[in-house]
Amino acid sequence: MSENTRPSAEDIILYHKDPTTKIATITFNRPEYLNAPTTAGRLRYADLLHGATVDNDVKVVVIRGVGDDFGSGADLPEFMEGKDSPDSRLAELRLAGSDCEGGSPERVSYPPKGSFRHGATISAWYANAAAGNWPLQELKKISIVEAKGYCYGWHFYQAADADLVIASDDALFGHPSFRYYGWGPRMWTWVQTMGLRKFQEMVFTGRPFTAEEMYQCNFLNKVVPRSGLEAEVQKYALACARNRPTDTIFMQKVFFEVVKQYQGEYMGSLLSAFFESMGSGVTADSDDLMLDDAIESGLSEAVKDNDSRFPPEFRLSKNSRKKPR
Repeated sequence: MSENTRPSAEDIILYHKDPTTKIATITFNRPEYLNAPTTAGRLRYADLLHGATVDNDVKVVVIRGVGDDFGSGADLPEFMEGKDSPDSRLAELRLAGSDCEGGSPERVSYPPKGSFRHGATISAWYANAAAGNWPLQELKKISIVEAKGYCYGWHFYQAADADLVIASDDALFGHPSFRYYGWGPRMWTWVQTMGLRKFQEMVFTGRPFTAEEMYQCNFLNKVVPRSGLEAEVQKYALACARNRPTDTIFMQKVFFEVVKQYQGEYMGSLLSAFFESMGSGVTADSDDLMLDDAIESGLSEAVKDNDSRFPPEFRLSKNSRKKPR
């Protein structure tokens, strides 16, 4: 899909706030692509959360998705297209590239292919809240993620960084890159929230965890039937909005941030970004699934075909989990 055919950031990331309850809602609205945000969508998401931190009319932010799923991760085809488009990378970095007027001193040249900086520049950017991967980490209001269906990849990052996560009983959690190649900027946080043993199982087997499993390892606050999910999230949001002054919440969020940084959260983000930038040095063992090949052949079908190597309960695709392939 080309940049011109992708929906706008405003269409993908919806925002609404109720000054009476002081509850704001961010909705991922791209169900036909499992709510995958584009680069522009991620930047808008970061900006909205930055604004919510300042906004006196906001005390709680609810994050949810349209359709059957919270989301299955970022728009990977768009990301791969950006490897051959310096201007796309610069736009993601909020910088002006070759489309800037010829001799303008504001014009920036992206590092060339073959240099370490070509991959490391964008990977290091992802360790910043403004890049849209972990803006919840810096939000000074209460965040609640409403998880359902797929909660994979980038959407799993949001669940890791939220203050509270309420899930439907059919939700699946994981990061598909554990099946081909990749890290994920929130690996450090997942270790802290899931526990070392269980997260290592997810990484080394690549299997998604069910909502019940994630509840058992203390990642989720509550699991409810799909039919009651929105009502349960609203109940939690109203309770949070009615409890404690907003100034106190700000102070509490600073306290929790100090705890996370004492545990090395930001160092983990930097390390993940560094290792992610070394992807060109990773070679496949025989017929391993690699991201470039998977996208070239069709990511969805490549993942489904790869699923056939695993037992049903280890598979990423919901349909593949129900029957042998």
